[in-house]
Order: sequence, then structure tokens, then C-alpha cells
Amino acid sequence: MTTERCALLLRAVNVSGANKVPMAELRALMNDHGGFGAVTTYIASGNVICDAPADPAVACGEARTLIHDAFGVDTPVILRTHHDLVRAIEENPFPDAEADKMLHAMFLEGAPRADAVETLTERLQPGERIALRGNDLWIDFGAGGVHSSRLTRPVLDRALGVAGTARNLRTVRKLAELTAG
Repeated sequence: MTTERCALLLRAVNVSGANKVPMAELRALMNDHGGFGAVTTYIASGNVICDAPADPAVACGEARTLIHDAFGVDTPVILRTHHDLVRAIEENPFPDAEADKMLHAMFLEGAPRADAVETLTERLQPGERIALRGNDLWIDFGAGGVHSSRLTRPVLDRALGVAGTARNLRTVRKLAELTAG
């Protein structure tokens, strides 16, 4: 029997020179620490591939503490198993999105506030769409892209009431592939 793999998704690391977490050092640290299986990473934006733990909350807490202690960065760590990633892709509410890089799945730490979608809908720019699927908020940024959106991190955090981290559809597909085992 093979162990299920998962992705530990770090929020807002290595963005514009802030919150630096060198992936090679993080891989070595997590492999030395043990308990995560064979750790690999995908691109510098904070995607850690490891064995799915028995207790996801404990594993996310351990990873967050390791990152804070080693790099001085306090970042939420959000876990999605291979099955979770495949399900998210299958439940993509916007298969007609203009471009995969403009369509993002925001993976949330837990359940969002009940009025989150209604609150965020008021902030949408023309061409943008959002949909909630369980603890995944899908955002189609349309032709304008992320940089022209009013759905900033503080706006999303306030409306959702829970931390999250977004990946474009291309990255979600790659993470599903990498966690396949």
C-alpha cells in the first residue's frame, strides 16, 4: 500500500522579496525533521509535497513552527490531499475561464463566513466571477487579471473570516499530478 501524498500550501512566501523561505533549505529542514515522508517542493511560491499525515492540523502546525523558527516567517500552512486537489479540479465552476492563469482556487484553512460570497460579490470588477465549493473559493479574474482586481488579500481575509492561499489552475493541476504518488 502506498501512502497518500498531499500539498502543504504556504501563504504569501517569496513574493516581491518578502517572507523569504528558500525552498531548498525548507525541503532539507522538513526531510531532517521527519514525519513528512519524502519532501519535495514545486516552484518558489510555497508548494510542499509530502506524505499525507494522520492529523492534518498537527502537521500544518509543525510545518508553520519549523518555517517560523528557521526563517522568521509566520505563514498559514494549508493542506490539500491528492484527492482534495483532484476534486477541486473536477468541481471547477468556471471551465469556460479565459485563461488558466487567470482562474484561481483559493484554498481555505476552514469554513468561510456564511455571507462571504455575498460580501465579495459586491467588490467584483466587470468580468470577474467567484464561486465557493466547500472550503475552496474559486476566483475567475477575467481578462483584467489579479493586478486589476479589488479582491485584495485584506478584503478576502475580512470577508472570508479565515486564512487562505490561492493557486492558479495550472498550478493546481501540477500539484494534483505531483501528489499522485
